[in-house]
Amino acid sequence: AINATLYKKLGYDLVKDFAPIALLISSPYILTVHPSVPARTVKELVALARARPGELNYASSGSTSYLAVELFSTMAGLKMNHVPYKSGAPATVAIISGQVEVALASASASMPHVKSGRLRGLAISCAQRSPQAPELPTISEAGVSGYDVSTWHGLVAPAGTSREIITRLNTEAVTLLKLPDVQERYRAVDSDTLGSTPDEFGAHIKSEIKKWARVVNDSGAIAD
Repeated sequence: AINATLYKKLGYDLVKDFAPIALLISSPYILTVHPSVPARTVKELVALARARPGELNYASSGSTSYLAVELFSTMAGLKMNHVPYKSGAPATVAIISGQVEVALASASASMPHVKSGRLRGLAISCAQRSPQAPELPTISEAGVSGYDVSTWHGLVAPAGTSREIITRLNTEAVTLLKLPDVQERYRAVDSDTLGSTPDEFGAHIKSEIKKWARVVNDSGAIAD
């Protein structure tokens, strides 16, 4: 959904070239800060960043984590410096060591360090609190109303696939997502099983393209 705007020559159309089957899982991000940062809540971080515009550094390890912070900054009315890393591991090392002060990284990468005290978790990025970290408020409820970001995975088929096949695949996928062992495997990697109808997934794709198009355009990001 991000790539639909990020790449000017993507080579395919996410809406026209695929038939949605089901939205499968989502994985939230955790807004974290280095323990030296004098902010224990989202509101305190926003106030600190506003008071020190351009002084706080945040790590990213790809387009999603970068644009997720850009959306947060835009909605909260603040400015932080972007420090890009090639992958999640060096970005995590950077914030743990204090090279950067802020990161919005995957729950699977962040939570072990939050629990150990090497990072301070402020909030979770999705619209509802996560069962894996119920003590963390959402960014939306913590002060940046309406913020909702997560990495999601879905199942699609080529455009033109018969409705009968789409319906059968959807039924099978949703049934599997309800199995306790499947749900437990995803919880182990800080992901939530979802399930949807094909039409609901199609609407979700369109809404995500629209949301991220605004962020990409506002940030000036481009990948080709």
